[in-house]
Amino acid sequence: MTMPAYLLFAVSSGLIAGGYADRPAFNDKIAPQTLDDFREIQQALQSNLARTRAATVCLQMDGGSGSAVIISEDGLVLTAAHVTGKIDEEIKVIMEDGRELKGVSLGLNSETDSAMLQIIDEGPFPFVEVDKDDSTKLGDWVFSLGHSGGFDKERGVNVRVGRLVRQANSTIQSDCMLIGGDSGGPLFNMAGELIGIHSRVGASREESMHVPIREFQSHWDELKKGSFIGEGGFAKKSKPGSGFLGVITEEAKEGGLRITEVWEESVAAEVGLKMGDRILEIAGEAATEEVMSNKLTELGAGEKLKLKWISGEETKEETLKLGERP
Repeated sequence: MTMPAYLLFAVSSGLIAGGYADRPAFNDKIAPQTLDDFREIQQALQSNLARTRAATVCLQMDGGSGSAVIISEDGLVLTAAHVTGKIDEEIKVIMEDGRELKGVSLGLNSETDSAMLQIIDEGPFPFVEVDKDDSTKLGDWVFSLGHSGGFDKERGVNVRVGRLVRQANSTIQSDCMLIGGDSGGPLFNMAGELIGIHSRVGASREESMHVPIREFQSHWDELKKGSFIGEGGFAKKSKPGSGFLGVITEEAKEGGLRITEVWEESVAAEVGLKMGDRILEIAGEAATEEVMSNKLTELGAGEKLKLKWISGEETKEETLKLGERP
């Protein structure tokens, strides 16, 4: 939708602030009828914009970025599964003021495009309230936030105003105009309560699809504990056995595995494993050829493997992210 000039001006300049009743009258009108109708929408938006923008963050991963929103003081974050892509991945979280934080992806649902993330830096953090009662109705006014096109401190978080135009079991649709970079960002009702997370942008840019909060609630415990749910197209599990460490080993007389060869540009080479080093533990187990074979058969590219080894007189320990088997 296109917002009238006087409404855009008031939103950007912060002329009006204040609250309104739980169910504003403008939601039940086919379209705004008077200037006062627009002023009420403006007032509702402006009274909630500062705090909702403060909790809307940019997520940066290898080769891309998306948006997300903080929903608790201790840094629990909701976003889209196609943004995080995997579980237990370190992700950079950027606040609107440019502050950079560390986050770790929790669970995701590859069927509905929902995902969680936890900020691991110390809070407290700005956060938004969630519409746990799923009270927003078809036709209600809503607003979306996101880091469109990636993080831009000078511009800040983008806001679009629209209406809820379609509801289904696992998705809702608004006519807020979203673009790349908005994915994973929040959709709010005009009380500033989170009602959905941006999932897909339609061909016309006004066909914006969102994951409703009820989909998060249905799998809340699984998402929070880090489960990978479903076999859908929004995220793919790593193929078992596709993980590659990049070493050849043999059993060492003193115990563990002696490294006899290291592939160039492999994960092993990147972390400093060298010929002659002795691996002591693999994923917390005493290192043997059988344990090594079992772990590499089980794990896929991008998954993590914890190693403990001796290099010279120094004992090292690190969790590695496996590469793609050539």
